[in-house]
Amino acid sequence: MEILKKDSEVDDLLKKIDSDIKKELSEKRYNHSIGVMKKAEELAKIYGVNANIAKLVGLAHDIGEELSKEEKLSYCEKNGIVIDDTERLNVGLLHGKIGADICKRRYGFTTEMQNAIKYHTTGNEHMDKLAKVIFVADKIEENRKYKDNRKAEKLEVARKLAKENLDMAVLFEIDESLEYTISKKELIHIDSILTRNRIIIDNKAEKK
Repeated sequence: MEILKKDSEVDDLLKKIDSDIKKELSEKRYNHSIGVMKKAEELAKIYGVNANIAKLVGLAHDIGEELSKEEKLSYCEKNGIVIDDTERLNVGLLHGKIGADICKRRYGFTTEMQNAIKYHTTGNEHMDKLAKVIFVADKIEENRKYKDNRKAEKLEVARKLAKENLDMAVLFEIDESLEYTISKKELIHIDSILTRNRIIIDNKAEKK
């Protein structure tokens, strides 16, 4: 991939993305993106993922987040992004697919990088290590803070687990998300279920 030939080229692209999201996202979302970039780099080094790739994807992952509901639906229609029934009723989930498409067009992100952005909202049973790194980094980056003691304790558990077992960290976050979604009687995206099942199946197979 051209952007990875030299560190200077990676730095230039990071600066470009940084400039774009600083203009297009709220201060809170921008700071979150910086936090995900840092955490993604940290986890990438632990799990043998290209740290430059992880930084670029981490920084850009929420680039489509703050479009309005109407803008998200319009973007998908204009750019041929397929929407399922769950996403149509929960438009917020679309920012992963939209962000992946934006990064492909603007920055030349590879399919692997696009998928990591696409999957960070719901997970996906075909997630590779990069996608798992971004999925987890999004949930545990340093700017995440909770006043609720139970949530704060869970966050610390997740941060510890992320350094020990990437798959179990993904599973932990999916379980937390499912528990919350069920409590709100909201729709669960099938990809979250399939991701959870895949991790459990693979883990059982490894233990045989």
